[in-house]
Amino acid sequence: MGLSGPSRRVDVVVVGAGLAGLTASRRLVERGRDIVVLEARDRVGGRTLSHTTPHGDVIDLGAQWIGPTQDRVAALASELELKTYEQYTTGAKILSLGGRASTYKGSIPRLSLLSLLSLDRAIKSLDKLHQTVPLDAPFRAARAAEWDAITVESWKRSSVLTAKTRSIVDVAVRAVFAAEPAEISFLFFLFYLHSGGGLLKLSQSHGGAQQTRFTGGTQALAGGLATRLGDRVLLNAPVRAILQHRAGVLVRSDAGEFETRFAIVAIPPALAGRLVYEPPLPSQRDHLTQRMPMGSVMKCVAFYEKPFWRDDGYSGEALCDTGPVTLVFDDSPEDGSRGALLAFIFGNEARRWGARPPEERRTAVLQRLQSFFGPRAAQISDYVDKDWATEPWSRGCYTGLMPPGTLTAYGDALRAPCGRIHWAGTETARTWCGYMDGAIESGERAAEEVLTAWAGAT
Repeated sequence: MGLSGPSRRVDVVVVGAGLAGLTASRRLVERGRDIVVLEARDRVGGRTLSHTTPHGDVIDLGAQWIGPTQDRVAALASELELKTYEQYTTGAKILSLGGRASTYKGSIPRLSLLSLLSLDRAIKSLDKLHQTVPLDAPFRAARAAEWDAITVESWKRSSVLTAKTRSIVDVAVRAVFAAEPAEISFLFFLFYLHSGGGLLKLSQSHGGAQQTRFTGGTQALAGGLATRLGDRVLLNAPVRAILQHRAGVLVRSDAGEFETRFAIVAIPPALAGRLVYEPPLPSQRDHLTQRMPMGSVMKCVAFYEKPFWRDDGYSGEALCDTGPVTLVFDDSPEDGSRGALLAFIFGNEARRWGARPPEERRTAVLQRLQSFFGPRAAQISDYVDKDWATEPWSRGCYTGLMPPGTLTAYGDALRAPCGRIHWAGTETARTWCGYMDGAIESGERAAEEVLTAWAGAT
């Protein structure tokens, strides 16, 4: 484990060069601490990943949008002078339920009166319930034990009246969580809704979490932070073990060993649990990491000479409850000079298609796009996709999820320091958990924890 030879001494070791780790690092450097960031990948950015096309357009194969109230990430973008633009939403949207497609505009699809009433009732009920879940400690909600004992699927079956409304709930849950309703604790679901402002805000483009795109891709956020940190950021340096002793911490990595006073681990709990710790982590923390699997998502982008669907009166947005593709967005550059459609594959379908040859996957995606937008959707100029489950230093996206029983039994271990080890990452955020804004919040919190602990130890 690690390289032989003398250890390098620093004040703080930060594990992970995503937005959480880089944010924590910057704050510590601003307060005069000597830090090193150890990143396993050959790049910074974590679950942000921007891709440049042969035409020079930049698309995001990882985290992509920001929206209202995501003030931390907006402030960082402004500081770094990154340009943004609005997600294209002009025109009709497509909704396909049970193989039957319809079009609509606005936020609410065309449904029967009974289904509309059922959808309105479900949204209002969720809005009321999630407000009762404390962001600091969701496991202390008055009905926490009851809600953590069931899945979103169980709630849906007992509380949503019509089949079409239940299908829309399925689509929304897959789109927001990259998972199936049967995989997620209802308590965790309510916390996540509260953290991001409700189901509508999480699922909408205009006025919601998918409102704004970055001209140069979201990875530029991490790139800007890393540039300011300079040679403090070490790439291709996966951490293998963290050993605590009376005077500090020894971090072993492929880039060498580092003696430090504190460590911040800014990677998802599922990956943090794979490191070796001496002494072993408290059982609560160790069990938590065993119970927070990552979501399952694939992003598939088809490129065209122009965004032909706009001429046909479509926004490029489509929702579907069957088959591989659940959600589609217009992914064209800001000026619309070329076209691109972004298709998401989530949950069970992502796991199924991840095991299939890439050529079959591309064919299936293009067939689904043709069913939405006609035969011209097959006339691509290029195609690229990303299966995040195969990414060795993520093993899934968007975020770590909690199945039933996790929050109430182990939730208090999510942010609690373990000796000199502190935890960051979007999974630990109170607001905008699972999003880039939440990652930044978590980095700020972890840095302040270390600074406070430092002051108390001197």
